[in-house]
Amino acid sequence: MQIRSIETKQKILHAAQELFSKAGYESASVSDICESAGISKGAFYHHFPSKQSVFMELLSEWLKGLDAGLETVRSSRSDASQSLVQMADILPEIIRASEGRLPIFLEFCSHAARDRELWKTAVAPYQRYRNYFQEIVSQMEPAEMNESQRKAAALAVVSLATGLLLQGVLEPDAEDWAAVGKESLRMLIQGMTRRS
Repeated sequence: MQIRSIETKQKILHAAQELFSKAGYESASVSDICESAGISKGAFYHHFPSKQSVFMELLSEWLKGLDAGLETVRSSRSDASQSLVQMADILPEIIRASEGRLPIFLEFCSHAARDRELWKTAVAPYQRYRNYFQEIVSQMEPAEMNESQRKAAALAVVSLATGLLLQGVLEPDAEDWAAVGKESLRMLIQGMTRRS
């Protein structure tokens, strides 16, 4: 029985991702997801309270891969600056994993912007990454960077990563995104660590 329940949940997630990709988040209904997955609405609601919760589960699964990649790079380096630069190595994999998902995420954010509680949930991963990079930046020299400067530096890293990801999804073969990411991060770190 447990295996069947897991299989049903996976069918729902797979059907929802395909429908969100093809029709868009707004257009895909719970009925559409159920029909595509070959399940009843009762089975859907047994696993998920809403279409939004399905999306959040898909987002969570997508981000698990990103989190694992970032943590692997971070734990393999002792120097914070070097860790940031090496994180660019996982950019091509993130771009591949984002194909078809980024437009769904952007559409969902547009939808979530009209719902305060949903918006908090939608931006939580972004805030987590901002804090993650702020922690790394706090380990960088010069030690006399104040809290405001560290926060600005972390926001710059997140902005750079987001921009590279978006460009990579739009034009995956246009550049060697790992090399571009490394060079961009080196330039950013040089500016952040230059003593005035």
